[in-house]
Amino acid sequence: MLYSGISWSADGFTVDVIDEHGEQRQPSRLFGPRHTQELIRYLHGFEVELAAVVDSTNGVLDGRMMAEGLTVYRADPQHLGERPVFASVPATDIAAAARRGLGVLTRLQCDRGTQTGREPDLAEFARTSERALADWTGRRTCVSRGSGERREISLTFDDGPQPPYTGQVLDVLRRYDVPATFFCTGMYAMAYPEYLARMLEEGHSIANHTWSHPMLFELTRAQLVEQLERTSEAIAAAADGRAPALFRPPYGSRTPEVLGWLAESGLTTVLWDVAPDDWQMPGVDAIATTVVEQARPGSIVLLHDSGGDRSQTVAALAPMVEGLLERGFSIVPVEQQLAAAALAGGRR
Repeated sequence: MLYSGISWSADGFTVDVIDEHGEQRQPSRLFGPRHTQELIRYLHGFEVELAAVVDSTNGVLDGRMMAEGLTVYRADPQHLGERPVFASVPATDIAAAARRGLGVLTRLQCDRGTQTGREPDLAEFARTSERALADWTGRRTCVSRGSGERREISLTFDDGPQPPYTGQVLDVLRRYDVPATFFCTGMYAMAYPEYLARMLEEGHSIANHTWSHPMLFELTRAQLVEQLERTSEAIAAAADGRAPALFRPPYGSRTPEVLGWLAESGLTTVLWDVAPDDWQMPGVDAIATTVVEQARPGSIVLLHDSGGDRSQTVAALAPMVEGLLERGFSIVPVEQQLAAAALAGGRR
């Protein structure tokens, strides 16, 4: 049995592989974020049973690794030492934690992703944040939908940019001349600036989705600030200096304290009211039908262009857009809905 610890930093992903005796099988390897496929091939190359382990602040790799047939586990804070402000613990520490007790780690499932086993925590934190969410929504620093005064909806895509699916999503949107809002991770915004340039050229908007897709309630304030600021810098560098104004928390994770920190960041937090759970791959028809049937004036739709196999999302996009247009919706970026809501509020 081999244990592979995978850490993240501003430079990409470091991989350490040890055996049951704690001996390192190969020297540590650094893979840039453009080279995740090479990372996966490297792990497959050991040709023995191997557990690939990420820490809970790394939500950008597991879906792709599982789609490629790797067995992936998540190590939570109680299994590891103190994290730096902007990085995970070292890959050697993650591998050692797996060797000490793989059974206490969480084996991730394709249809549950990095949040496997944490769904009750996410639901409870969301429940206890309802009052704070309503407060910040009233102050227009957080939204789950537009005003609904116009027959407009917004399509949003999380976790990219990353080939091949981001390009395929953009191809479909261009065919229908439909704008969307892309919530980009800093890791991949830095790695694929050409996608962000194309998004801007084709009329889409770009927003912040953290650097490494962590669960926000596990971060200190300093760690959250670094995630936000580094991602905004990466987006601005790739987007002609235009820093994002919108932010979406990974998994929708939040606490009252986190919502307060986000309000102080100057970014507007964007949640959603329609989610076909496309990342679970429920089927092309299910994805398209859920969106078309559940959309209402002001809806914000949550979709994904990265983080795993997104072929169903791409295939569902054309019938989804056609169905929404047939229902008389205009598809607009989130910012357009927010501007309309602010104008309507100012008239009251």
